Amino acid sequence: MNTIDLNADLGEGFGSWAMGDDNALLDVVTSANIACGAHAGDPSIMRAVCRRAADRDVAIGAHVGYADKPGFGRRFIDIEPAVLRDEVISQLATLDAFARIAGSEVRYVKPHGALYNTIGHHEEQAAAVVEAISDYDRSLPVLGLPGAVWLRLAEEAGLTVVHEAFADRAYTPDGTLVSRRLPGAVLHDGPAIARRCVAMATGAPITDIDGGKLKLQPESICVHGDTPGAVQIAQRVRQSLWDAGVVLTPFAA
Repeated sequence: MNTIDLNADLGEGFGSWAMGDDNALLDVVTSANIACGAHAGDPSIMRAVCRRAADRDVAIGAHVGYADKPGFGRRFIDIEPAVLRDEVISQLATLDAFARIAGSEVRYVKPHGALYNTIGHHEEQAAAVVEAISDYDRSLPVLGLPGAVWLRLAEEAGLTVVHEAFADRAYTPDGTLVSRRLPGAVLHDGPAIARRCVAMATGAPITDIDGGKLKLQPESICVHGDTPGAVQIAQRVRQSLWDAGVVLTPFAA
């Protein structure tokens, strides 16, 4: 029996400004990457999204990132590793408090945006993030892209590593994501996205940006919530997986 987790980035508003439809996506996904107040989010949003996730038995993950709300955490910051370590710990602890108030807990960690991309290759920052998670709670799984430096360091540190794939992002032939700055990097065709998610979940290859065949074997698939038609695309993905006999379940139950 094939199983897969669906995750999405949630809680990325700030004050009265909203990003995406958190409530609708919580009815679709099995894991919620909730912003921890650095790149987005605030205490009231964290509390509300944690409560709604707990009510739906959706696993709560800490979506840690650079402290850069104006840039939505998508700009590289040349930060001292020790400072980055402590910022990640602070973000983890803050979200975990609201998750516990909701009757749940933080069950995994997934970095956001520029931090996610940077620690894929930046040894010092990657080590800082791994140290933060190890210091806070060594039982927390970490979610990321196969081949990332930080996942190698996490594995060496004894953390549980979980590989993910992206429903609506184009891939290079070597399995990395096509830069958002390039045409065709983000996919918008709902039926095509759903078909490739079924392929990912069942071990079939997908088509890379050059037209070749690429086989991914993720334990979790990320469906973005901040693109046009995101909820409808996510709903189509979920239904297509169900129709294909794929069981949706959190990887960090």
